Amino acid sequence: MRRPRIPRPLLAAAAVLPVLCASACTGGSAEADAGRGPVHITFWSALRGSQEVVDAYNKTHDDIHVDFQQVPSGAQGGYAKLSNAARAGNAPDVATIEYPQLPEFAIDGVARDISPMVGKRLREKLLPQAFSLTTFENRVFSVPLDVEPMVLIYRKDLFKAAGVQPPRTWGEFEDAARTVKKERPHSRIVNLPTDGGPHLAALSWQAGARWFDTRGGAWHVSLTDAPTRKVMTYWQRLIDRDLVFANPGESQQGDAQLGNGEVLAKLTGAWDAGALMSSYPEQKGKWAVAPMPQWDPDKPRVGTLGGSTFAVTKDSRNPKAAMDFIEWQVTSPDALRARLSSGLSSQYPAAPGLLPTARKAMDTSFFGGQDIYRTFRREAELISGPWMWGPRMTATLKTVQDGSARASAGSGSLLEALREGQRATMPDLEALGLRTTESRN
Repeated sequence: MRRPRIPRPLLAAAAVLPVLCASACTGGSAEADAGRGPVHITFWSALRGSQEVVDAYNKTHDDIHVDFQQVPSGAQGGYAKLSNAARAGNAPDVATIEYPQLPEFAIDGVARDISPMVGKRLREKLLPQAFSLTTFENRVFSVPLDVEPMVLIYRKDLFKAAGVQPPRTWGEFEDAARTVKKERPHSRIVNLPTDGGPHLAALSWQAGARWFDTRGGAWHVSLTDAPTRKVMTYWQRLIDRDLVFANPGESQQGDAQLGNGEVLAKLTGAWDAGALMSSYPEQKGKWAVAPMPQWDPDKPRVGTLGGSTFAVTKDSRNPKAAMDFIEWQVTSPDALRARLSSGLSSQYPAAPGLLPTARKAMDTSFFGGQDIYRTFRREAELISGPWMWGPRMTATLKTVQDGSARASAGSGSLLEALREGQRATMPDLEALGLRTTESRN
């Protein structure tokens, strides 16, 4: 049965009602349970270090106790588990949700509107570019933990051997790609991951694309706007001229390319520096971090790739306690130290005040002693707006990813992959009862 059309651009009425009701029902808050032992809240997350964070919180808080459950990553079933729990009325108090999936969980009523509980003190501690990604129509649906500006992470030794420098512009990047192919015929400067729909989004974002927005009181969709067409044309040329690899990044092939030095660099989120340290310890001292190449060096811009947020769900009976735990997670140095104690990490905190803690915890020897957080901070300040993720990004990006794989095999193009992503997105939005418009190019 087709759902009735809802005029509100972000939230269907069916989602608004439970969110508002849940926000008002705070009878199970920490204050209400005072004198009867600690309030228990549940927390689901796939993030590494979450158990250590929970342990640290429970040791230092007597009024609230967090019961933690490790769940699979969203793509591996974590989001399906959360959706199923919400349908059954037993979602956790706090859930980890990545930026692209947040609008979906807000529309479905899983992530409640926490605007009244997000005070000025917390807002001022968070990077505005991160906080804006959790806010729709001036309503806040989650709190950002980290924000991951895109950077160029490269092998210093292999760049030197090929006679190239970190490119400042995309024109220089293409020249460097050509030189790498000439000097090292079996290597390429980067791999454009065909399993990375978010990569195409982040690259387009940097160029000024705006795939979704709600101006005019409706969801406007334009996955092939002028900035995106420029970016896709550029990368399609590099693929067609065999100047870059184009294959799955999260695969044995992708791992081997990095391990064997066949790929000289990665265009990726700041978090990936820690992942490289963990995956290729034998390459210690060989890597460095540089800013992203720019389309216009006089007007530098950066998109993000990765990052997580914490939402209070509609089923929470203790939203105030849940918010206390969330605020501690994203702003406390003790929380960050606990998370980083689980292993190597280069997470860029959404609260810039935590940078000294992150710097101290970072083993810079993998990057030859470079203060990589200095580059991360500069790039984070260049995150451009406005950018909004769509209401069904998991499905949208899956369609784009499938098209990207075909384009890498010579069947179709990156631009056609995005056109197909838009075509597949529109029925999903209409089925939600959302007013929609689109631009086709």
